[in-house]
Amino acid sequence: MAPKNGFFTSTTASTSLTSIFLLFTFLFTLSLFLFFLIGSSHHIDYPSLSSSPLISQNHLITLDSIKVYVSELPRSLNYGLLDKYWSFDSDSRLGSDADREIRSSLSHKTLEILPYPENPLIKQYSAEYWILGDLSTPLEERTTSFAKRVFDVEEADVVFVPFFATVSAEMQLGMAKGVFRKKIGNEDYERQRKVVDLVKKSKAWKRSGGRDHVFVLTDPVAMWHVRAEIAPAILLVVDFGGWYRLDSKSSGGGGNSSSDLIQHTQVSLLKDVIIPYSHLLPRLHLSENKNRDTLLYFKGAKHRHRGGLVREKLWDLLVDKPGVIMEEGFPNATGREQSIKGMRSSEFCLNPAGDTPTSCRLFDAIQSLCIPVIVSDNIELPFEGMVDYSEFSVFVAVSDALKPNWLVSHLRSFSREQKDKFRRKMAEAQPIFQYENGHYGGIGPIPEDGAVNHIWRKVHQKLPLIKEAIVREKRRPPGVSIPRRCHCT
Repeated sequence: MAPKNGFFTSTTASTSLTSIFLLFTFLFTLSLFLFFLIGSSHHIDYPSLSSSPLISQNHLITLDSIKVYVSELPRSLNYGLLDKYWSFDSDSRLGSDADREIRSSLSHKTLEILPYPENPLIKQYSAEYWILGDLSTPLEERTTSFAKRVFDVEEADVVFVPFFATVSAEMQLGMAKGVFRKKIGNEDYERQRKVVDLVKKSKAWKRSGGRDHVFVLTDPVAMWHVRAEIAPAILLVVDFGGWYRLDSKSSGGGGNSSSDLIQHTQVSLLKDVIIPYSHLLPRLHLSENKNRDTLLYFKGAKHRHRGGLVREKLWDLLVDKPGVIMEEGFPNATGREQSIKGMRSSEFCLNPAGDTPTSCRLFDAIQSLCIPVIVSDNIELPFEGMVDYSEFSVFVAVSDALKPNWLVSHLRSFSREQKDKFRRKMAEAQPIFQYENGHYGGIGPIPEDGAVNHIWRKVHQKLPLIKEAIVREKRRPPGVSIPRRCHCT
């Protein structure tokens, strides 16, 4: 009987072990299934956010957002600059009919936050105003904001530096242009220096070397004197063109000093974000679109520098072509209505490179439902990966555009159906490039699908690489420098 009992005991033990193993396998498989199910529910595709009735806006902020700490700067470096702007008499650079009217209306008012200038030279770079306006909106009203403001820097993903760099620079150029490249007597430089000194002393900067700080540098001359010092930070720029230019001439007069060059390693698609200009012309809705009798329209300066030299060549090729209108000028107070009429009555709007690869003209064309014709081989566009520009724009190589008769023939080859499809896609994309939120002073809820949210979503995509760079820097032994690599393509 012993062998039988032994066999029975062995069999029972084996059966029990098998059962335990199967149970463990089942529980492990179930755990993996639940892990991936829950994990996938937190990975939300951005375009579906506004279309899903099951996700409340408050839940959106909790599930997928970027935590932003606002650096502590005195009011004199942001909203206080607007007080200063509206307080002095304008000159030919800072003056505009719209600004003169605003300045007159403000003389009898006391407002905590003044409006951003309507002068086209400044308004096209107004992103800094709308981003800070969103972050300054009371928490209970920020239900549509992708950025979640936090007040403890230890909780933050990034640190936003609220300096109105465009207003600072343009006021200096308007009041005393002759000292803009100098440091002595330059109020803009003094403000730049104050910003950098305050930020670099902060605990936030010291913990990351500035790599998680966000600066708005849309104006090509913004923070011109201190760019090398803030190069590690996340820079919000309209393109990279202004960073490759020679920023000053060598004192010798015969050649360029390497110390005067902004190095390419200071800007990178890995860390920096291309953002839209603020459009200057009003939005035309698809339902308002009318017949377009002109084939191709352009309004702007004929003569440009550097990469913009192609514009002058295109002008000479196109100016006398039937169905093409080439106008010299800028959409200021006198030319704005002319620009609105020209863009809204044309099938295509020419967008050649200027002093830099992009211009505000592209976003005016989009708001006017005028199909952009982009002639700029080195262009970088806002929100690529979120927006497919090929669905509503025509991209042309410079070499093709400069062939006699080629461009006009190419544009005439597009069928009515193709152009209508371009225009429908453009109408869908229009809100993405909108900054204004309809609230005086920019303080108030923002459109969920607007430019400010898309900027923060794009910064959010950069976080893994930025955090990796911070960790790599922390483990660097004293006295050892990590080689700088160019990622500027």
